[in-house]
Amino acid sequence: MAAIRPLRGKPERNNVQAPIPVPVSAYVVNCGIYRDGTRVPGRWTHAEAIKEVRSSEHGFVWIGLHEPDAEQIKGIADTFGLHELAVEDAVQAHQRPKLERYDDTLFMVLKTVRFVEHASPNTANEIVETGELMAFLGKDFIVTVRHGNHSGLASLRAELDKEPDRLKIGPAAVLHAIADRIVDSYLDVTERFEDDIETMETTIFAPRTLVSAEQIYLMKREVLELRRAVTPLGNPLRRLAEGYTPLVPEQVRSYFRDVDDHLTTVTERVTAFDEMLNTLIDATLAKITLQQNTDIRKITAWAAIISIPTMVVGVYGMNFDFMPELRWKFGYPLVILLIVLVCTWLYRVLRKNRWL
Repeated sequence: MAAIRPLRGKPERNNVQAPIPVPVSAYVVNCGIYRDGTRVPGRWTHAEAIKEVRSSEHGFVWIGLHEPDAEQIKGIADTFGLHELAVEDAVQAHQRPKLERYDDTLFMVLKTVRFVEHASPNTANEIVETGELMAFLGKDFIVTVRHGNHSGLASLRAELDKEPDRLKIGPAAVLHAIADRIVDSYLDVTERFEDDIETMETTIFAPRTLVSAEQIYLMKREVLELRRAVTPLGNPLRRLAEGYTPLVPEQVRSYFRDVDDHLTTVTERVTAFDEMLNTLIDATLAKITLQQNTDIRKITAWAAIISIPTMVVGVYGMNFDFMPELRWKFGYPLVILLIVLVCTWLYRVLRKNRWL
């Protein structure tokens, strides 16, 4: 059947539909107003919430977003006066931990980490999974933008709702709680990572066990990913603890010093992991080299044994008339017996010298 062609003079219709705009509410995980450390009842949009807070000049707004696109975050950015460069970083993600100040707004990037469950470090394809969390801090608001599904902000918000004394300080207390929760997750991940390294170490130094060097290189890659999340965060935390911005009051700065101390512990652990893995790589390569030498010695020993019958058979295959015992009826069995005896003797000698 012939294909139906479009009529001449009439352009073909484009059936591609324009994307349906997604409302901002689809990206807003939670939006709340806090006064005197207590959450104000009711459901609020971002515009209504900040209008309520600024009209009463009391309290602050906490809005949580999950992976918004540039179009959807634009409304929130206009409402709260967020800088366009910070908004671009929050949408695109893939940022290093950092702290930046734009006029009267603070922008902070933190990396979240999660330990990937696995049966054994010898077979794992991934050990650490990372995400990102950005926070916009203002005098009367904090906007958190989450990338990934393992930041634990829902449980953190529930805990803070039960501790009004902490929230009385303002949105800076929320920023501290977020940083503290993320650094605590670093501690948990490093403890479990250390267990994996100890398991790998036990396997490598156990006799007659083989571990692929590629698996250790995979662990080094995961340590590198963990280091990229942990190490750059030290400078932003110290700046917050030293009074980098008036948005963080004095009573919160001491708490950031405590978070920085915990981060130092994590950084030291990650550095130690890298050194331990370098040692394990050296041990693995040495073990592989030793195994290869052993295999070469075995091959050489068997080649020496096989060379005996090869030599005898080669001599008797040269078709000379005057060969020793060539016309004797017991010559063939005698030669075979001699070959077996010499090979057995050589085998025992090589076995005694641990070549076999």
